[in-house]
Amino acid sequence: MIKLSAFIAGLLFGFGLLLAGMANPVKVLSFLDLTGAWAPSLALVMVGAIGPLTWARQQSSSLLGRPMQLPIKRELDPRLIGGSLLFGIGWGIAGICPGPAVAILLTGHWQVIVFMLATLAGMLLFEGQCSYRSNVSWTRA
Repeated sequence: MIKLSAFIAGLLFGFGLLLAGMANPVKVLSFLDLTGAWAPSLALVMVGAIGPLTWARQQSSSLLGRPMQLPIKRELDPRLIGGSLLFGIGWGIAGICPGPAVAILLTGHWQVIVFMLATLAGMLLFEGQCSYRSNVSWTRA
């Protein structure tokens, strides 16, 4: 049941990304172009994520009864800042975010395939440096 609900949640999330235009690199680049033909509609998608995140932070367990695990670390360190900068630069160059990239991977566009390979390479480099679990403080309800 848990895997099925995760699959359905992933499908709904991917559909929402497609519906909102987050999987359209032209729309994403228009959103990031503050000095040109700025398209603010994607800001509504980001604002819409605040409600569910706020709700999740107030819960002690998931809808399926599993413990809620959210990161609690608040400090900014060089790795976080550097990773955020790399993420933003990649998003700005490609116009693709990792979540929507998975949703549009099956289109077969070479740009998305290169983007996902670069994303996977970054993840492997990170895992090679340290264990993610030991680097992030998690809370268990």
